[in-house]
Amino acid sequence: MTAEIVIGLGYGDEGKGITTDYLCNRKRGNSIVIRFSGGQQAGHTVMLDDIKHIHSNFGSGTLRGVPTYFSEHTTFYPVTLMRELKILQDKGLDPELVLHPLAKMTTPWDVFANRNCEYNKSHGTCGLGVGKTMKRNEGPVKLNAIDLLDMDILRDKVQQVRKWYKAETDGDPELTKEVSDFVDAIMDMDVEIADYTHLLNYSNLIFEGSQGILLDMDFGVFPYVTYANTTSKNAMEILDFLEVQDRHVYYVTRAYSTRHGDGPFQERPLKLKNNEEEINVYNKWQKGLKVAPISYTKLDYAIQADKVYSSYYQHSLVVTCLDQVPKKTFDARMIKSHFDYVLESHSPYSKDFKVNNMNEQKSKEKLAKEYI
Repeated sequence: MTAEIVIGLGYGDEGKGITTDYLCNRKRGNSIVIRFSGGQQAGHTVMLDDIKHIHSNFGSGTLRGVPTYFSEHTTFYPVTLMRELKILQDKGLDPELVLHPLAKMTTPWDVFANRNCEYNKSHGTCGLGVGKTMKRNEGPVKLNAIDLLDMDILRDKVQQVRKWYKAETDGDPELTKEVSDFVDAIMDMDVEIADYTHLLNYSNLIFEGSQGILLDMDFGVFPYVTYANTTSKNAMEILDFLEVQDRHVYYVTRAYSTRHGDGPFQERPLKLKNNEEEINVYNKWQKGLKVAPISYTKLDYAIQADKVYSSYYQHSLVVTCLDQVPKKTFDARMIKSHFDYVLESHSPYSKDFKVNNMNEQKSKEKLAKEYI
């Protein structure tokens, strides 16, 4: 078995979707995409021929027919999951999704408690209940994928969740409609629930990260962090359990810095081109997308943070959106870390990736000049 782990080096929006799609295409055969942090808040864009899709609940190999697995470290929201399934089916796809028994289920009460929380709104939120779900499941009121196996148990636990959030959600006029959609989604869901031994059926494990290391709950600047480990930590634990030794980490960054949401960021004017496919638009929860020239010190910080868990394995750098900035805007020589490969993305399509082998008989400085 081989494992490839896709990690964002920034605050999210780095290009993890297109990188995952590239690996799914290159690893033709028996592959599965594993979500190992975050949940329904992802927004990973993949363009394949004349099909474009923003993956939130399904892995970014879906357009190529690669199944998705949600680990115990993730959340899933039946409402958004079923909405996305319908979109994919309308595009002629029949995606496969498998949930770990301990994948954490989000409810409408998690979502609306998240949106109504002034503390959350003051430091940024995606408004989809991911953090509330994770925190609730640390206490006595748990709701997991395995509860889908018995409707009586599920009903009782959902009622516990409703009571848990009663003071935060009572009286919200939009909640009733969301609860109705939640019930319908639960009744329509038909997904497989299986533990990690299910992954032994595949020869290629492609781990698709969420957000970025600068939002990691251990390494980000509190309180502007996500409630998850966005490093390779969770993936490494799963691979240790499966005893998979062949591991390759792909660190992804745009050719410039971005931040979608509140928190420290030195926004500076940056004229972009060829960015018509940018999906990050203003919304009431995360506001607009901020941009600035790349920060090499933050890239090095994020890489070293991840190497706490992954220093023994192969590492490659993926630089996306190179078509959106002038040539020589991104300079690999400014990064102190060593990489086995550097991959460049020059368009929204993963077929346009270029790969440079850093282990050939060329100096890093010479090769960096060539690929820039």
